Amino acid sequence: MTDQPDNTRQPDDGAVPEGSVPLTDHVKAGPGGAMTDEVGVITGDVTLTTEAGPDGTALVRIQYTGAEEWYTLTGSPTPLPPGGLAAFHERVVEAVKAGGASEVPGTTS
Repeated sequence: MTDQPDNTRQPDDGAVPEGSVPLTDHVKAGPGGAMTDEVGVITGDVTLTTEAGPDGTALVRIQYTGAEEWYTLTGSPTPLPPGGLAAFHERVVEAVKAGGASEVPGTTS
């Protein structure tokens, strides 16, 4: 996958609402790692990016920190829950830190 999230610019295809900036964190995946659609579980130091789609969804992508390939965190895209993108991104970060083949947290808690 060659598309990389970038905190400094918007995608050329308009996939992110105007003014929306993807949120990115570098974390260590907990024991058991994080589950991706493309390659299964990834572990270790990872970079997570969460961005809002124009249709009210949130897209979560993950990569090994420093790698070029991005993967979809299983469960993404998902409806953006009440509370907004920043709160949802924090839930994703905490889930990946917890490990256990983590996926996108459910929107009902």
